[in-house]
Amino acid sequence: MNKCALITGATSGIGYELAKLFAQDQYNLVLVARNQEELQRCSSELQQQYGVQVTTIAKDLFNREAAFEVYQEVKNQGMQIDVLVNDAGQGQYGEFIDTDINRELDIIQLNIGSLVVLTKCFLKDMVARGDGKILQLASIASRLPGPLQSVYHGTKAFVLSFSEAIREEVKDKGVVVTALMPGATNTDFFNKADMLDSKILDSGLSNPADVAKDGYEALMSNDDKVISGMKNKIQVGMSNVTPDPQVAAMMHKQQAPKNENE
Repeated sequence: MNKCALITGATSGIGYELAKLFAQDQYNLVLVARNQEELQRCSSELQQQYGVQVTTIAKDLFNREAAFEVYQEVKNQGMQIDVLVNDAGQGQYGEFIDTDINRELDIIQLNIGSLVVLTKCFLKDMVARGDGKILQLASIASRLPGPLQSVYHGTKAFVLSFSEAIREEVKDKGVVVTALMPGATNTDFFNKADMLDSKILDSGLSNPADVAKDGYEALMSNDDKVISGMKNKIQVGMSNVTPDPQVAAMMHKQQAPKNENE
């Protein structure tokens, strides 16, 4: 019997690249995303290329009940999830006083609420059988204050702290929890965040396939976390020895609109 990996945000970007890596190693897949047509396209490609079984679940994880419904659908189909990948996440660009609070509450639900629900549901099953792996998409944003993306950075700080805490709780129970921390990556994230005018897009974006490979290898090596990319490792390292106000000012400048005066 092939093992099975469930991946949220699986139809593009880092999530899709991770799906390919699991399929390449003959994991069956459960792909979760909002758009059924995109899910079907990805499912067909992965099944044809790698010969694995792919199940799709179309759910909008902005909704509070959706993560519970994903878990229940998996149980109803009698599937065992050996690896959970919480990849789905979004941000919103702009000064906090100007941004849409309802959009931000949706982002908190997606980036934190649904991640916590899926983690709890599947972690209980993994601990009960003494085996399993969870890969959480954090970000170097988890270690850096993020002016113009304050809520997104705050949610990723939660993901990293939460992941490190539960890793400690289950370290002797056969379950691995790994946090993947990429920097700015060439995905649809910036479009969804209305962030296409930010200077950070000109800073050299990471390749999502490279990020996925770093996360996959860290998970399989039972690492607690991995910062993807040397540039991002250096940035986080520098932030550790730089006063927080200076780090915030640096990030503010990096993420400012391209037409803003230097």
